[in-house]
Amino acid sequence: MTRAARIIRFIEGYLCVPEGKDVGKPMVLADFQKRFLVDVFDNPHGTRRAILSQGRKGGKTALIAAILAAFVVGPEAKQNAVLVSGALSREQAGLVFRLCCLMIQQSPKLAPLVRIVPSGKRIIGLPMNTEYRAMSAEAKTAMGASPLLIIGDEWGQVRGPQDDFIDSLLTSQGAHENPLQIIISTQAASSADWLSVQIDDAKRSDDPRIVCHLYAAPEGCDLMDESAWRAANPALGIFRSLDDLREQMAQAQRMPSMENSARNLLLNQRVSTESPFVSPDVWKACGSKGTECPLNDAPVFAGLDLSARTDLTALVLICQDDDGVWQVQSHFWTPEQGLQDRARRDRAPYPTWVKQGFLRTTPGATVDYAHVAADMLEILDGLDVQAIAFDRWRIGELRRELDRLGVELPLVEHGQGFRDMAGALDALEAELLNQRIAHGGHPVLTWCAANATTVRDPAGNRKLDKSRATGRIDGMQALAQAMGAASRAEASTAYAGDGFMFV
Repeated sequence: MTRAARIIRFIEGYLCVPEGKDVGKPMVLADFQKRFLVDVFDNPHGTRRAILSQGRKGGKTALIAAILAAFVVGPEAKQNAVLVSGALSREQAGLVFRLCCLMIQQSPKLAPLVRIVPSGKRIIGLPMNTEYRAMSAEAKTAMGASPLLIIGDEWGQVRGPQDDFIDSLLTSQGAHENPLQIIISTQAASSADWLSVQIDDAKRSDDPRIVCHLYAAPEGCDLMDESAWRAANPALGIFRSLDDLREQMAQAQRMPSMENSARNLLLNQRVSTESPFVSPDVWKACGSKGTECPLNDAPVFAGLDLSARTDLTALVLICQDDDGVWQVQSHFWTPEQGLQDRARRDRAPYPTWVKQGFLRTTPGATVDYAHVAADMLEILDGLDVQAIAFDRWRIGELRRELDRLGVELPLVEHGQGFRDMAGALDALEAELLNQRIAHGGHPVLTWCAANATTVRDPAGNRKLDKSRATGRIDGMQALAQAMGAASRAEASTAYAGDGFMFV
């Protein structure tokens, strides 16, 4: 028998359904689960990493527990092997451990062959002295031994391209010639997140040692399209309730605030569960209009978002071309020292962006406004700059540097509160929806756009807000301020033409 055949026979012959309506009955794997096991364990090239991504409630955690049982006391048990399941939360880690325990304890033949240590979420396989540990990022547990098998449970929840907990797990397998990593999860919220990076790499690289089974609904599909449901939920009608899914999707259709969650968790699409200011599809459509082009001789408006000493400073320029499309040019600064630490903190590839020229660094451990001022003069040289909309935060320091250089720029105050941002966001939103923005896909600006949500005051006015503590929205603040300055100038011209302008 092949490895996969032995594992399948072990799971269906020895393990029972741990809970639910079929609790205690022999476990029966669905065809898509068997195909995954065959591709992983019968891979002639040998599998190093395997990914299974599908919608929620599709039996992912139970499959993880069954695979682990096969490595603890089943056909994959190896002498003194260490096995690990890693989750981001204690609750999720405890769920995998609990299901694995229940599966083994319900088997009269397997139960005597293990020792369970609830306090440490460990299972010891006595015949081969194997040890399974359930670990979580919250626990900060030391890794110690080198695990033969690592199973990542719901790693699609990781935000950003890097995670210290995952890095510590994956780099601990060096003692084995053929270690195995299996990641089973719903998709991440964006293409910049860790799991998305791994899935995209698997598709692009065509590495025969990577197995990737992705079940996802097509982009832009209708919420009530049952074919889309089946594309994302291969267990539908087997152990995923069709009626339950239909009810949840109907509710999401009635309540727009639930749509993003439904698309990410139920249709397994790369959609943030938080409601962003601009949807990924709209942002992508504006980026595909072309690469960033040099600003022409038309009037230029700018937004300037100065930062705290160790964050991002953003300058975004906009200029309307002959077709009425706003060409966007983005510039960002961050301190040179501590770049790697901030990249880990913000879960953003700052060093890569610096190498690619998308992010400028200033000398020292804090943003050097003298450096920023000099760069701004170089960037703005020769442009017909009408206004640079700024927020009052730290503007005094920049003004001093500009005065020292003997330069006066058309700085125009633009707050970031509800009063000033409401009109700016309305104008920016309209141009984005009508695809009259060409941002060129600048990665730092795109990251800022993905992090930006809105909050409202009692009057319904909006301002930008961060979707999470580690996200940055400086670029979107600067873009909105630039659009606000352009809208004010347009309104002033209109009033002057109608005889309403008073000076």
